[in-house]
Amino acid sequence: MPDAVSPVLLPPATEEIPDIPTRERYRGLIWLVSAAFFMQALDSTIVNTAVPAMADALDVTPLGMRSALTSYVLTLAILIPASPWLCDRFGTRRVFGAAIAVFGLGSLFCGIAQTLPELVAARVMQGVGGAALMPVGRYVLVRSIAKHEFVRVMSTVATFGLLGSVLGPLLGGALVEFTSWRLIFLINVPVGIAGLWMNKQDMPEYRLRHANRFDLLGFLLFGAASALLLAASELLGAEHVRWGPIGEYTALALLIGVIYVWHSQRTAFPVADLSLLKVRSVWVALAGNLFTRLGISGMFLLLVLFLQVGCGWSPLLAGLMMVPQALGSISAKWLVNRALARLGYRRLLLGNTLLVALLLASFALFGRTTPMWLIAAMVFLYGSFAGMQNTAMNTLIYHDLDIRHASMASSMASTAQYLSMSFGIALATLLMESLLQGHAHSDYVAAFRWTVLILAAVTASASRVFARLGADRPARQPAAAEA
Repeated sequence: MPDAVSPVLLPPATEEIPDIPTRERYRGLIWLVSAAFFMQALDSTIVNTAVPAMADALDVTPLGMRSALTSYVLTLAILIPASPWLCDRFGTRRVFGAAIAVFGLGSLFCGIAQTLPELVAARVMQGVGGAALMPVGRYVLVRSIAKHEFVRVMSTVATFGLLGSVLGPLLGGALVEFTSWRLIFLINVPVGIAGLWMNKQDMPEYRLRHANRFDLLGFLLFGAASALLLAASELLGAEHVRWGPIGEYTALALLIGVIYVWHSQRTAFPVADLSLLKVRSVWVALAGNLFTRLGISGMFLLLVLFLQVGCGWSPLLAGLMMVPQALGSISAKWLVNRALARLGYRRLLLGNTLLVALLLASFALFGRTTPMWLIAAMVFLYGSFAGMQNTAMNTLIYHDLDIRHASMASSMASTAQYLSMSFGIALATLLMESLLQGHAHSDYVAAFRWTVLILAAVTASASRVFARLGADRPARQPAAAEA
């Protein structure tokens, strides 16, 4: 969000009770944003455990469900850059309320979907709402909370997000095993209704009196290029691969990308300011994010399929095995600032990337008789180092930037993160599908092993990107680390 934003309306408490700490004054706002983070984190993790049951109900293969997962994440990536302008133009309260309402309606339609195309359309609707929840919530906290209290408040909010990621797989498994997979979406509806009431009561209103012109052409170009690339990956997963359309989609996506680069250099307020790529830490953060997440984003979907389809585990037990990953990520947050202060970004990301790749490759040792405790321990370790990787990557982009560029950097980082996640999920499922080659479910174990080895190699390649960082120096403590 631009630093020049001037609020049309400030909460009365700002002037009337100046001595009260802002975390007390905006307690309701903190709860609202925490609930939004929790709901989105829950929704992002709860679906993986239910994929086999959903596939069976919708009469598709489990790997064929990737479009229901990638469509949501890709929608987030495409629409996140629009959230700053929407807040400037319409105000934070209206935009955040609309985001909650659209997310809730999308959840309702997901819960009643009868076919895969219906579910994909509903997931896109969810993504339209979800794209504004986290960016707007984070922005309002930046505007409302005093600087000396901000880290503490963001830690509280991030904890709720992590709690959602802990409960998501377990709750998803329990709902699928004892009720219906449809409830994993329908539970968002009452939460959304409560969120709308809280938004009306507690969300402050910030907006520009005269918003900058929105880069609609750039927004459409970026969205079209991203959608075409994902469409090409979907065609790769078809039973009879048609290389002609795949090549056409890819070439058209690249052409549109080149046009966007040309356009962004000739507009005053581009949707993504590519001039920031002149800063080494910015382009390294974005490129490193891309290669790392291409390797790791589909891992836990593959693990759920391996456990349920390949090894015959119940949805609840498979969901339980995902909990250590979230716990590991939480534990990493306690260590990452100390590690950065001691090692700096270059050494930490170089070493940690290779450790994540090694741990990812170690999943190839799993088989049908692997003890449950060993799987849980490996998932915890992997979650810990992957969590440290994500936090370091997400804060690197701000390391050498002036504060006035922080809003644009945040938008670009979130977009790159979700875009690479969508392609990471697509890559993982396509690799698995190509290795299965249409055989029976008993081949899931062998296909899983080869897939994680390839994904580990992709992840390790990110270390070459991080090697381009300058010499390490004492790292400034990140203001608000993201998972």
